[in-house]
Amino acid sequence: MHPADPTDPAGTPARRGPRPEGSGRRAWLRAGVAGLAVLAGLALPAVSSSPAWADPSPTAYVADNGSSDVSVIDTTTNTAEGTIPVGNGPTAVAITPNGRRTYVTNRDSNDVSVIDTTTNTVVATIPVGNAPEGVAITPNGRRVYVSNRASSSVSVIDTATNTVAGTIPVGPMPVGVAITPNGRRAYVANNGSDNVSVIDTATNSVVDTIPVGTAPGGIAITPNGRRAYVTNFTSNDVSVIDTFTNTVAGTTIPVGTHPFGIAITPNGRRVYVANDASNDVSVIDTTTNNVVATIPVGTRPLGVAITPNGRRAYVTDFTSNDVSVIDTTTNNVAGTIPVSTNPAGIAITPGKGKLHKPEKPKKPGHH
Repeated sequence: MHPADPTDPAGTPARRGPRPEGSGRRAWLRAGVAGLAVLAGLALPAVSSSPAWADPSPTAYVADNGSSDVSVIDTTTNTAEGTIPVGNGPTAVAITPNGRRTYVTNRDSNDVSVIDTTTNTVVATIPVGNAPEGVAITPNGRRVYVSNRASSSVSVIDTATNTVAGTIPVGPMPVGVAITPNGRRAYVANNGSDNVSVIDTATNSVVDTIPVGTAPGGIAITPNGRRAYVTNFTSNDVSVIDTFTNTVAGTTIPVGTHPFGIAITPNGRRVYVANDASNDVSVIDTTTNNVVATIPVGTRPLGVAITPNGRRAYVTDFTSNDVSVIDTTTNNVAGTIPVSTNPAGIAITPGKGKLHKPEKPKKPGHH
């Protein structure tokens, strides 16, 4: 058996509860990965713009599944600066390499919202397949790959036109998506068939299928492109794929209960895994592929993202409606940020966080 969708508390056998009004039960929620639902409370203040002379500091965008908006977090101050209305049931987030656009999958409205990160407004809404969940962007920023859980396919979005350029059939109930650093392959975790589809991005066709653990959900690829780490929700472990041979390398790594979200540090040395049912994060050393730390966080952690400098990991806590900030040096929680309702996916812009004053005008004759 496969678990209910992690973003659907009503469908999770051990965690039943009311779903938000207007989001009816769907047949595709029978099998899945962790949950997302319910509504928000107080609205956050409007997002303020940064001074013209400041390089953009890294900003975290959080898909608030229950309130159908995206929370914006300043990672310098670790405060939520506002919310952006998007489609229904936002689930996952991805940001273009230049940091100018954020793509958000809206599972319940079958579309993707495109946010302009300069103005923090939605500039396009793109219809895709049924129940879009995962999302990833190619390193050149030209294509967005969206996993459509209910239609067992991947939509390919052209970022120049923000239209769907193709649809790729994959395994049943695709969830997580990750793209290799060279942009040549997309790896898709198929929750319903316990395997990973490998897509050739040049032809947009499936070139390999890799058996993994039970009910794979999240997936992340090391910066050198040699390994893909896959969270297996029901078997409570992580599979490691050798991307050269497209086979599972070694034994699986036991982690917490119901692992889902996953992220790898920029130096490739650590993997952070959000364990939905045990309310903690497992830290894997990629040299030994052993768990070297377990960090208690909020209730039902789902998404994970790491800052560009690798010093902080941000974890969305679905039921406690906040984001835990982990200091990756000590692997302790350094703070908690309240956000909107049922935060799920999270992504961080590539900004370096430097702040500089405008250059003083040079005196005549000086160079």
